[in-house]
Amino acid sequence: MRLLDKTSAAFLYQQVIDFVEYQQKTGTLSPGDKLPSLRKLSRQFEISVPTVKQAYIELERQGRVCARPQSGYYLTALQARTLKPRPAKWSHCTPTTVQCRSMIEQVHEAVHLPDTVALGISNPIQANPPDKALARLMRSVISKFAEKAVSYGPPTGDAKLRMQLAFRYQDQGVAINPDDVLITNGAQEALSIALQCVAKRGDVIAIESPCFFGMIELIETLGMKALEVYTCTEDGVCLDELACAIEQHPIKACLFSTAINNPLGSMKTDAQRQAIVTLLEKNNIPLIEDDVYSELYFSEHKPKPAQLYSEKGLVMTCSSFSKTAAPGYRTGWLLPGKYEEQAKRIKRAQSCSTPMLQQWTLNEYVQSGDYDRHLCVLRKKLIYNCERMRALIAEHFPSEVCISKPQGGSVLWVRCQSHVKTSEFFQLALEQGVSFAPGVIFSPSGKYDNYMRISYGVQWNEQVENAIKTLGKLVYEYSSKQKSQPQLVKMQIEQQSEHQG
Repeated sequence: MRLLDKTSAAFLYQQVIDFVEYQQKTGTLSPGDKLPSLRKLSRQFEISVPTVKQAYIELERQGRVCARPQSGYYLTALQARTLKPRPAKWSHCTPTTVQCRSMIEQVHEAVHLPDTVALGISNPIQANPPDKALARLMRSVISKFAEKAVSYGPPTGDAKLRMQLAFRYQDQGVAINPDDVLITNGAQEALSIALQCVAKRGDVIAIESPCFFGMIELIETLGMKALEVYTCTEDGVCLDELACAIEQHPIKACLFSTAINNPLGSMKTDAQRQAIVTLLEKNNIPLIEDDVYSELYFSEHKPKPAQLYSEKGLVMTCSSFSKTAAPGYRTGWLLPGKYEEQAKRIKRAQSCSTPMLQQWTLNEYVQSGDYDRHLCVLRKKLIYNCERMRALIAEHFPSEVCISKPQGGSVLWVRCQSHVKTSEFFQLALEQGVSFAPGVIFSPSGKYDNYMRISYGVQWNEQVENAIKTLGKLVYEYSSKQKSQPQLVKMQIEQQSEHQG
């Protein structure tokens, strides 16, 4: 154990900083690891708590550690080049349809390939699977409701689960009751119902750019057109760009993830979220909010739902348990605002009802308090994984690569050099046992071909670390190959000239 030298001219707090650096250098501390508590280090070195805190505050100022309320200080990824907001110029888009359907299909198929590290899917619960707790609850539910479990349920969903969800929104200040909640088959059905409530074939739907490819494909499936609106890596969809788009295009509705964006991990402040709602309701444009990641926030407080700020009932909130508890249960919900009757009618026509067994199980899970305890652990593991993944990418990818610094969620948005086309080595990655999501599928117009989305919602192990090394090697090889091609062409031209001469 390294001891502080109290006879040295160096300040004691600086020696604490040196100690943390030494711990990192020797591998005792890795990015994402929690630093010793103030009191523990104070006792260990026989110095005051304020001295240790001064050292940690200085490390935080330098961006080398981050403080988390009621948790402590954590080591960040020193080497990672953080992806910053875009340059001043943004290429304005026009409404369009999906141009990369084949690639989207390949990404979906890759998730289920055997012996493949699936970094191309956002499945946060893999970091802290609650499968045993849910299995135990489901067995209990089956013993109570065996006969009812195989019957149709009410189209709006289980009354007790709707009540639990209503309570959770009421705690955030949203004035809803259980009758305002519509249970759906995952968030995707909620989004589909919401879109059909406010738009028809041929209508223009504004989306974030980049945007989750599932939303893009859903819009096209419904015969609508997507209009991309610039979305900041830190603050989410840009209000000025949105206002400009409203002036230039007949936008029928907006489909945004105002809490935590996928794939950026950006998060608007509550004030910014309120400003978007105000702008849209001023123009009588509905907002469909994809809220599936709002429970996976890394900040001190959970972001408020956009519906809290609606005065005209034009905001519809879509969410599910897929990212927080059980994607296989396919249990989501919709808060339809003023479109309640249309939403219920579409739900009845579209799928009649949602399986009851999963609803009963999730109701027990939420009511018992196990769900919130699980979320607390899950968030901590995702924060830890995020820092480790950022550090690994920074170490094994070219130095020009920039990495997002998410404020929540379970994915990183990685920008390679402009000449690197990530879609072109997607199949090669699969052959080497790794899947990722090429950036091109996050834009209906085919932007972001030099980007990739990588999930840190994983059970951390050696296979994950090797997968990142494999991707880094592929980026290096592709980059080197592209750089050498102009020189190869030049040599061929010179050889042809010599031959002709």
